[in-house]
Formats: sequence, C-alpha cells, structure tokens
Amino acid sequence: MQSTKRRPEGHRLLVIVAAGSSGKVFISASVEHEKVARSAISDWSPEVEFFQQGLGFRIGNYGLTKWSELFTERQLTALSTFSSLVGTALARVDEDTHGPGSSSNRKLTDKWNVDHYGAAVALYLGLAVGRAADYWSGNATWESGGGFIGHTFTKHAVPMVWDFAESNPFSDASGNWLDTALQWIPRVIEMLPAMAPGMATQAAAQHQDVSHDKFISTDPHYYDNIGYADLSDYFYVWLRQTLRAIYPDLLATIAVPKQEELVATPARHGGREDAERFFLDGMREVFIRIVEQSHPSAPITIYYAFKQADLSQSDVHSTGWETFLEAIFKSGLVLTGTWPIRTERPGRTRDIGSNALASSIVLVCRPRPAAALTTSRREFIRELGATLPVALDAMTRETEDLPSPVAPVDLSQAFIGPGMAIFSKYSAVLEADGSPMTVRTALQLINRFLAEDDFDADTQFCLHWFDTHGWEPGVFGEADVLACAKATSVGGLDDAGVIRSGGGKVKLLKWSEYPADWDPNKDLRLPIWETLHQLIRAFRQGGESAAGQLLAQPNVQSRAETARQLAYRLYTLCERKGWAEDARAYNELITSWSGIETAAPVVSQRELF
Repeated sequence: MQSTKRRPEGHRLLVIVAAGSSGKVFISASVEHEKVARSAISDWSPEVEFFQQGLGFRIGNYGLTKWSELFTERQLTALSTFSSLVGTALARVDEDTHGPGSSSNRKLTDKWNVDHYGAAVALYLGLAVGRAADYWSGNATWESGGGFIGHTFTKHAVPMVWDFAESNPFSDASGNWLDTALQWIPRVIEMLPAMAPGMATQAAAQHQDVSHDKFISTDPHYYDNIGYADLSDYFYVWLRQTLRAIYPDLLATIAVPKQEELVATPARHGGREDAERFFLDGMREVFIRIVEQSHPSAPITIYYAFKQADLSQSDVHSTGWETFLEAIFKSGLVLTGTWPIRTERPGRTRDIGSNALASSIVLVCRPRPAAALTTSRREFIRELGATLPVALDAMTRETEDLPSPVAPVDLSQAFIGPGMAIFSKYSAVLEADGSPMTVRTALQLINRFLAEDDFDADTQFCLHWFDTHGWEPGVFGEADVLACAKATSVGGLDDAGVIRSGGGKVKLLKWSEYPADWDPNKDLRLPIWETLHQLIRAFRQGGESAAGQLLAQPNVQSRAETARQLAYRLYTLCERKGWAEDARAYNELITSWSGIETAAPVVSQRELF
C-alpha cells in the first residue's frame, strides 16, 4: 500500500508501507516508485459530474467536478478490472447451468437472460465491487493510530482529503479484495432470515401503495442532515457499469433520481425557505399515507434523529423538532410516547471532534379518530395537571414494571409523550381567541410541569443541564436531546451566549466568562439565565452600583423578578449538591437584591443628564 499526498497540480507518492518480519516497514518512495505508480492507465472511468451543492459535499470547492476525479488511475484500473470480471463470473455460471459454450458468443454489454441464480451471483459480486470502491479511492485515509487504511465514507459526506492511501487489492492488509470487499457479502447473507421471504419496492413514500393494514416502523429522512441520493451516486456509477446489462430497468438512468427525494436541499429547491416547505409538505403527505395504511392493532413508530436547529417561519423561530411534531399532528396521528434511545456507537469517526448525534427519539403514534373533538386551553391545562404528575412519578420511581427509572438526561424528552398524547388526541386545542394552539405552546405548557416554573426554553435547558453537569462539559448528543425536549436548539443556545459548543462537547458559560461590554437592549435573544448571570458578573466585578446600573436597563428590569426566582432555585440546587462556591454567588446576589434595586434608579437618573 502507498501513502500519497494531494496537491493542486495532482498527487505525489510519499511512502510505501510493506509487511516486515517484525511488523510494518515504511519505505520512502523513490522516483522509480513514482513512475510505477503513475504507469497504470484505466480502460474505463465514471465520467459523471456530481452535484456541486449536494448536502455534505466539499470537494467541489477545490476544483473537482466528476466522480472519476476521486480516484487515481491505478484505483480506476483495479475497479474497472474487477467490474468487468463480474461478467466473466456470470459467463461461468451460465455455462455451468446451460452447458459449455452457451455464453461464448455473448458479451457483458449484451442483455443477459440468465436465471435468478446467475443474476444473484452477479449482484453480490457487484456489491463487492461497491465495497472495494469505498476503500480504493483518493478519500481513503491512512489511520496512523491503528496502522490501517480507512474507508471513504466514515461520515455521510464527501469532504476534501489531502493525504490518502492506496490499498493493494491482493495483499493481506486492510482494503484488500478478499477480506474487505468479498467476504462481507456472505457474512450478511448468512445472517439473513432465510425462512422469512421479503419484498422490496421503490416508490415515493407520499404515494406508495405497497400494502394495507401493515405494521409500520419507519426511519424517515432528517430535513437537511444528509444528501442520500447525491452521495449514493458514488456507488451507483460503479454498480451501473457492472450490472446494467443484467438489470437494465433498475440501472437505466446515468445517475440516481433526486428531484423527488424528501430532503431539504436549498440548491435544488430554490433556497432555504422553499426547501423547508418542500420537506414539511412532503413529510405531512407521508404521515397521512401512513395513517391510511397502518394496521389498527399496532402503534406506528417513527424514528427521529434530526440535529436541532432553529428554523425561521414568518419571523418566528422554531426548531426542527417542533415542525416535525406539527407535521405528525396535522397528518391525523395521536402521539402517545417519545422515547429517547441510544442508537449511535460511541467512539465512531463521526463523533471525533464534532457535534454528532448520540440518540434517536422513537415517536409512538396511533391514528386519531375521525370524530375527535376540540378542547380549550383551560381544559388542556387541567388535563395536564391531572395526568403529568402521575406520569412523572411512574418514570422516576423504581417499580416491578420499570426496574430502571428513566435517566435524568432522558427524562425531559420522555416526559413530552404523555403531554403530547393529550394535545394530539384533539383535532385542535383552542386559545382564548379561538385560534388553534401551536405545538410550541403545548411543549412550553408540558415543560412547565416538569420545571415547575415559567422560565423560557433556553433557561429551562440551562437549568437541567446545570443540574447534571454543573460547569463541566458534556456530550453534544445529550445536549441535543435535552434541547429538543425544551423546544430550543444547541445552536440557538450558543448564539444566545449561554453555552459554548464545539468538538462534540457542550459547556455552560460561568458568570466570569460573560462579556463585560454586554448591551441587553441590543441582545436579540435574552434568556433569563443570561440575565441572572450577567447580574452576578456585574455584582462581583463592581458591587451593588454596577449591578444596579445593569438592572436599570429596560430589558433587564422586565426580567428582574424572574431572574431572582431563578437565583433562589439555583442556590437550593447548589446547596443540595454541595457546590458551596456556586451557592455563595447566588446567595450574595439574593441578599444584596434590595441594595441593587436602590442603586438602579439612581444610575438611571444620572444617565438622563
């Protein structure tokens, strides 16, 4: 195997890694080695242009435009050779089935009329070529920690990679044909439930009519996280070259169809707002179809693993979680459970140094009766008051049915289920003016029972995160689940200036880390949490006078009483946990509150002159 380095004018061979008697041997590449490496000339290459603005694509920024440009000539030679050998293997199967000479006058480019066995063998070999393509590319890196070659798709993206490694297909090392590509195919086949016949059909989820009265468990697309169709072209170009004579209808198009894919790709749908509308309208149609075709005896389970982000809708910021729930509600589904589950493997490449998801949320749903009634806001709150305390007790108390209570980090998310079950069983919950209540308002009312206060969503996140982690950093995936439950997002909290997020970690900012030049009247996102800790910062740096000057500002004054309530809450929490230094900060602010209020109007009068 060779290690090479990309440069604007091409690439250069750096090192040859060979097997020695006592381990790997690293040999500096010579001029002769370089000549050998460049001597290969491929017979075929995928001269298909990829979509430059595809989700997760970065290589177009560096001048690459075609899939062929992700491979060296030697890699293209290996892949095209193995691809053509699938036809040779198919000819052997054909002769074994129909007798010697039966395939002598046929070429792979002919349309083969082989039996199912031969087509299956060719398909499996074609899939092995696809696995080889994952390793035999200019985006396969050398993993120095483990001493092996990594594969191209360690993430659902195609980033630019400057240093890469070429595998030897015939070696015993990583990336070889036998172990890396071919042997994985029978491993999968051996694990398939052979006695349970299945069926696969390709159709738009909004319009599919595969069957009725079916049990449905679906993992839909997640807004704009992954460009599945664009990424799949990487493998499709090789599958088509290998198998189009056997499956001409399936592989008729040069690239994978993408226009109807239910993903919010701004460059494909005329901008972010249009892409958002396309996704939400399409997902609502999908759920309506699900309601029509589901079996009445079983719940519908929908997996949600969309990283939280603020979405702009007519100048009102909401999260992907809210809009997703809104689509479910409007499609005629009753949401009866929201259970977070750990679905992502710890330590995977996607986790390293990035804000990657750690969990998925399973939404348990049933169709809403056609004759569902409406109810009032007051009645909705009354039902929440009767139901949620019982649900909270059931989730947090160890019982025979629930030997392991819901973990604190998951409680906020799981608690949404019983509340949304009440909200979504009605065709609408009506506000005092007769308008239908939004999902965001319903989530706020549900969270009030868990938080026992009227704090804003950002503050509720901070309060619960502080209860679990204090000022220490925590895993982004946990923060994303909690933010989702609180109807906010990690990105929004970062913008608000109450957390620092990056490298897969999330950390609350302590009062000493808040900026001293803060202007609350220009702050477009001002949680109570930020107000309180800015007051603590001012008080500790300049005493009652500095805190009073801040308190005199209109945006702080309107939040003052709620900030003081939060200080009481945090003081009690710190006392319970034994965090004496933190408790002292909140206690000092509370005991000096009257002096700060006295200083506030004096400062305000001075500023008038």
